[in-house]
Amino acid sequence: MKPYTFEKAANINAALRSKTEKSQFIAGGTNLVDLLKKNIAQPDALIDITSAISNEINMSKKNISIGGMVRNTALTTDKNILQHTPLIAKAVLAGASPQIRNMASTAGNLLQRTRCVYFYDVTMPCNKRNPGSGCSALKGENSLSALVGYNEQCVAVHPSDLCVGLAALDAEVFATSENEKKIRIPFKDFHKLPENTPLMDNILPQNALITHIEIPIEPFSKNFAYVKLRERTSYAFALVSVASALHLEGDKIIEARLASGGVAHKPWRWYEAENYLKGKKASAETFAKAASIATENIKPLSKNGYKIPMLKGAIETALQNSLKS
Repeated sequence: MKPYTFEKAANINAALRSKTEKSQFIAGGTNLVDLLKKNIAQPDALIDITSAISNEINMSKKNISIGGMVRNTALTTDKNILQHTPLIAKAVLAGASPQIRNMASTAGNLLQRTRCVYFYDVTMPCNKRNPGSGCSALKGENSLSALVGYNEQCVAVHPSDLCVGLAALDAEVFATSENEKKIRIPFKDFHKLPENTPLMDNILPQNALITHIEIPIEPFSKNFAYVKLRERTSYAFALVSVASALHLEGDKIIEARLASGGVAHKPWRWYEAENYLKGKKASAETFAKAASIATENIKPLSKNGYKIPMLKGAIETALQNSLKS
């Protein structure tokens, strides 16, 4: 591991003043430490921001605000989260071990890097690690790679469970950059597809800190589900995951939300399937049709076609489970 200096920032302004191109912020460190060990991240300095940003969860009439330093464990126990946005707690509990949840921060969860095996193998070409070197997974071992939104530049998937829940609930990301400039980014736009810049996972400016996330309070607290399919039931990243949330009046679907992990470079919303569900009767037949709409035009890679029926079944199961929550 490359030697580095370490400092603890007292507040956001101090953290931003210390930030340079050769330094990195560290919060829980649950992903960054791995990157340091593999020499993927090689900063000259680490800036501890655990005292710089909020670790509080606050509620207003319109939304729940989650501070950037709120630990993942707190998201699973907070009374306001459990009452108004329980899908978030459900998604977090599906990811990581209790030890990691105790350390991981909300903002850090949004910024974690892919777990693509080629990204972590510094002997192999990877456009996310070394732009222009190529994507080894494109024609290599891509059984865990993306189903949608990929291109020849990168087929990696985003690993977060929390982010799938936040995507489904139309959260917003708030940040502060140099000169105390305030930044507000709809969650659907925060993470990006590979396009021509696979090195970039999101659109957060380099010298900016996520201060908090806001989730609008909407009628999705009663009918929701999170389904995660993985290679083993212990701590593992999703092959496919689905967050579903329904607003029901009787058995009529007023509004639906569907998001997935393990399928794209970013948490993926199934907007066409959501639109189909609006106004329909909540039934097995309706859910099966929505799942078919989501999966009918997917073009898999050479070794991940098995994910398509898996995804279809996960969407149906999540929607069906939403009726039982």
